[in-house]
Amino acid sequence: MTPEAERTTVKDFFPGFADLEVETDDVSFRGKIGGSGSPVLLLHGYPQTHVAWRLIAPALARSHTVVVPDLPGYGASRTRNDTPRWGKRRVAAALTALMDTLGHERFAVVGHDRGARAGYRLALDHPRRVAAYASLTVIPTMDALAGVDKAFALNAWHWFFLAQPADLPERMLAADPDAYIDAALAKMAGGLDRIDPLALDAYRTAFRNPDVRHAICEDYRAAVTEDLEHDTSDFAAGRKLACPVLVLWSEREQKARKTSPVETWSRWADNVRGEALPGGHLLPEDAPGEVLAALGRFLSD
Repeated sequence: MTPEAERTTVKDFFPGFADLEVETDDVSFRGKIGGSGSPVLLLHGYPQTHVAWRLIAPALARSHTVVVPDLPGYGASRTRNDTPRWGKRRVAAALTALMDTLGHERFAVVGHDRGARAGYRLALDHPRRVAAYASLTVIPTMDALAGVDKAFALNAWHWFFLAQPADLPERMLAADPDAYIDAALAKMAGGLDRIDPLALDAYRTAFRNPDVRHAICEDYRAAVTEDLEHDTSDFAAGRKLACPVLVLWSEREQKARKTSPVETWSRWADNVRGEALPGGHLLPEDAPGEVLAALGRFLSD
């Protein structure tokens, strides 16, 4: 397929899907919903929107009801009452309310990057709701921070920049939002030319909104404070994910790491499987065929 043929409209990213427009107590959720069958909740990562799932959701919708929201504060999902901060526990509760409104009592959760962190918190806090959980390119926050070294800090420096107290990061990001998000995505993807131009436009448009940038900063501030505290408390208490867990990671990202993600996740769940996939950090966009194959096997079980 030529690049020109791939440059579809944002609306066509999710053929056959309807707009997701759901009001909960503290979030106006926006995104897409489609398909039929057992429900699957897809959660995107930083600094993206639900558009990150454009190569995955339509195929999953052949056998599942697929719910693809922007995370609270990201994209077009607007939050209300931002106190307390939108840490992963509060995000997980809001996502549960979203699925309640849609009539889904029990569902699978597939998360990439920050969405995977919200996903495992959802599975820990609401175990009866989550039938299966898949983590793409993520290990728990507690383990990630425990393994910080020079290589991690240089590669994931945004963790520590965005987590600085308000509103220093927000002011600095406001100077040139496009330059920042382009640099972030180019590093993750191995070059901006590897991202569909219209998807890139959608990510840039969202990131130009100062409310979205603030929400992203709050997400990272929560990671090093209350999210870390919740992880540490749960692990010390022996709480585990009760559902089956699938772990997918980038071969390229994992090369320098000594511990397999499956080993790490096996400390958090008793039923864990996983595999390395080709490509970089943006697995749903970089290796969609491989991701779909792995998810198909996992969800069919």
